[in-house]
Amino acid sequence: MSTHIAIEHCGQTLWLMPDRALYWPARRALLIADVHIGKAASYRALHQPVPHGTTETTLKRLDALLAACECEQLIILGDFLHARTAHAPATMAQLQAWREQHGSLRIVLVRGNHDRHAGDPPAQLDVEVEEEPWLLAPFALQHEPVAHPDHPVLCGHVHPVFILRGRARQRLRLPCFVMDQQVSLLPAFGEFTGGWNVEPRQESRIYLAGTDQVWALQV
Repeated sequence: MSTHIAIEHCGQTLWLMPDRALYWPARRALLIADVHIGKAASYRALHQPVPHGTTETTLKRLDALLAACECEQLIILGDFLHARTAHAPATMAQLQAWREQHGSLRIVLVRGNHDRHAGDPPAQLDVEVEEEPWLLAPFALQHEPVAHPDHPVLCGHVHPVFILRGRARQRLRLPCFVMDQQVSLLPAFGEFTGGWNVEPRQESRIYLAGTDQVWALQV
């Protein structure tokens, strides 16, 4: 069974989930970033050999998280759709079928750079779209990792990962949460997203997301 870790951050209790999501109990909100629906299809259109079924897998993971947490709202911190090719009929049909299973769930998208190119989700998906920063006290919810003058930031965009190194030159690359008093980063939620290696700073806390567990990096 997957095990989250509960942390105190900026006066709020937050759950960091192994499946690369953040649950905010006080708001009954699940936060994810960088879903990139349609990215694999975009690469296949360029004749690149990439996996099939990533959208279905992403939505099943999201189903499991919504079932595990008492959620009234899903907040996406940017890059929900990867490109205009994500509006392909087959992809939209998958999203529509998923949305119909969660009709009472409020979904808010804070626009990211890919969303601006891909275009907003179709109206039938019933997604509220906000420009960044979207203020939900005490946080500024954003896509870009830019400090806000008055609010601590929760954001995505970077796709943070951390490399664990063993004594025999083993390397294990894991997605991570980077929690900072000014700008905190969520890992990318999507199946086919890549990552950017981060190094711990003294003022930051890093939490590694494994298959079924989250743990604090000891530095």
